[in-house]
Amino acid sequence: MAVKAFTCTVCPIGCEITVIVEEGKIVDVKGFGCTRGKDYAVREVLDPRRILVTVIRCRNGRLPTVSVKTDKPIPKGKTWEIMRILSGIMVEAPISMGQVIVRDVADSGADIVATRPNPKSDENSDQPHPIRIRSFRR
Repeated sequence: MAVKAFTCTVCPIGCEITVIVEEGKIVDVKGFGCTRGKDYAVREVLDPRRILVTVIRCRNGRLPTVSVKTDKPIPKGKTWEIMRILSGIMVEAPISMGQVIVRDVADSGADIVATRPNPKSDENSDQPHPIRIRSFRR
């Protein structure tokens, strides 16, 4: 028998939910305040999923990387496989927000999409670089 404890993240209440598992099957769920919380805990035990947020390299852009995310939650067990795939990708600027970078990454059913634009770098541009690095003295 295994006991798994979760703090529910479905709503702001944050119920402490306990799931009892025997031989790979859920025997009991306790501590949930609503059915959404119960469903969350069951999903976390049987098929945990996460939105993956990271960056990929970008050639000829104002920034050296583009921030990306999956458009839907992916199986938690595929996270490192997808990260390995993304580490080998380099896109060419310009990139627009919402642009699909990889479709159905690692057969997960999720697309990798850009979460911010990265315009093409223009050496003759009068516009400053969008990132400012400041040093602070104490």
